[in-house]
Amino acid sequence: MAIHPIEFRYGTVEMKNIWEAKNKLQKMLDIESALAQAEAELGIISKDVAMEIKSKANTEYVKLEKVNEIEKEKNHDIAALIEGLKEQCSGNAGEYVHFGATSNDIIDSSNSLLFNESISILKDKVKKLTNIILNLSKENIGRVCIGRTHGQHAIPTTYGMKFGLWADELHRHWKRLEFSKKNLCLSMMNGAVGTTAALGEVGWEVHKKVSEILGLPYAKITNQILQRDNHAEFMMVMANISTTLDKIALEIRNLQRTELNEVGEFFDSKKQVGSSTMPHKMNPIMAERVCGISRVIRSYVVGTLENNPLWHERDLTNSSSERIMFPEACILTDYILSLTTKLMTNLEFHQESIEKNLNLTNGLVMAERLMAELTRKGFGRQTAYNLVRQAAIKANNEDKLLSELIMKKKEIKECISKDEINKIMDPHTYIGSAKIIVNELLQDSKNWFKN
Repeated sequence: MAIHPIEFRYGTVEMKNIWEAKNKLQKMLDIESALAQAEAELGIISKDVAMEIKSKANTEYVKLEKVNEIEKEKNHDIAALIEGLKEQCSGNAGEYVHFGATSNDIIDSSNSLLFNESISILKDKVKKLTNIILNLSKENIGRVCIGRTHGQHAIPTTYGMKFGLWADELHRHWKRLEFSKKNLCLSMMNGAVGTTAALGEVGWEVHKKVSEILGLPYAKITNQILQRDNHAEFMMVMANISTTLDKIALEIRNLQRTELNEVGEFFDSKKQVGSSTMPHKMNPIMAERVCGISRVIRSYVVGTLENNPLWHERDLTNSSSERIMFPEACILTDYILSLTTKLMTNLEFHQESIEKNLNLTNGLVMAERLMAELTRKGFGRQTAYNLVRQAAIKANNEDKLLSELIMKKKEIKECISKDEINKIMDPHTYIGSAKIIVNELLQDSKNWFKN
């Protein structure tokens, strides 16, 4: 019986496949296999024993159902894993399964394999979304729109700037994923408190050899577990990614509001239903889902930070929460990356509304430019500011054009013509270095994903 929405509503097949129980079991078996191989190479167990353990350390032999059955009796997942593998090994090979290891050598090293696969998927999807938004920035480099600060009309900007900003931010997340992967995806085989004591004089060599077999860097020092500052770092990267996706989706939602109607997500009018009672509704449900799920992802940050300070060489308080947080955060972050990619791929622009909103305030949004041009004509900056401000307040209160009111001032008539004022008040020509900024960003982006 499905309960959690991840089981039937949220998530992609590729990320769910990483974190499903059978694959997690296989990753733990991979660690047991690597341990046996390392011990054989260093003369701790025979090569025949290691080969037998390796040959049986897969889910074709060690069945998930059987391991779960054993766990119900033993109330210990790794003990159940050991017993399940031991039962499948011929001769006395099963007696040497897990020799010298502790449970978290298996759990943390196998989680590193899962994180490694998860980060690869996340990086690919961040890259794909970044490139989609870069293309939008290029396509809309000259699409002028009103910029808003504090929810109020400010001065003109471009959609090229909006998209370029998001692309630049996503690229930083791509680099953060790569950096967190280097810290997080480590192998360990250090025993009960991190000293490798059970493995004798070659313990540290076993630790290194296991990492070599797994293709992971080895942890430089541990206690019973890999330290959770790295796990917290990764969770914060995912939370940060979710915040950017929230930002993007929130902007689309706001721009899709009826009274703005500049940009919106695609709505399939032939099939899609917006409301069960209001036939006219075409809601931004994809963007809203991104915003909602991002809140869940961010909530995991506190838990992972609290899992770093544990008692002495380790207690068990991190374990239960991590079983929930690690898979859910990866699955949900991957999911909203996919949603945002779909959202941005099918974005719809409404140019008439963009133009209408740009000119909504009777030229008030050009007040800054007017002040600057008057200063260039010889007015002091503060004097020019006060002259324009007085006219702007009057234009706003009386619903009149700023250009008409400013030309009624004698001191302004004497130094500037009506034609000059009309040119000054054109919002399409007041975008500063916007095109230069976006073009430089687009040029830089050609090297963003080169390793």
